[in-house]
Amino acid sequence: MLKHKRILALDVGKKRTGLAQSDPMHIIASPIGAFGEQDLFRKLRDIAGTNIIETFVVGWPIGQDGQTGASTDMVTAFVKKLKKAFPGIPVELCDERFTSVMARQQLIQSGVKKKKREQKGLIDATAACIILQEYLDQKSSL
Repeated sequence: MLKHKRILALDVGKKRTGLAQSDPMHIIASPIGAFGEQDLFRKLRDIAGTNIIETFVVGWPIGQDGQTGASTDMVTAFVKKLKKAFPGIPVELCDERFTSVMARQQLIQSGVKKKKREQKGLIDATAACIILQEYLDQKSSL
């Protein structure tokens, strides 16, 4: 079975983590969903079983002033678990400022009804998708 090379992005939160993946050509990001930690690692193992994960891109939550805080500590702890579960797969941190706001705006512009937009998991997955698309766009411009 041919395995595709994917880049995965994660928008780490306290309750759930948004997950997105690239297409095999690393051009387009697509949301997968939002998962609690145990379900997330199970989903990542499933993806790794059918694809080659080239890189994990993790949203780095720094404040508007560029300062770190409790959220960055949470992401740092998550990255340690990710590296332990998937040794050998690089992890890159990407600025995630405003991705949740951008995700809400994107959902509004695409016509998603308010009731569905209020589902936090949809915003988390869309935020992960935005993080990944920005990463892919930056990578392709180099």
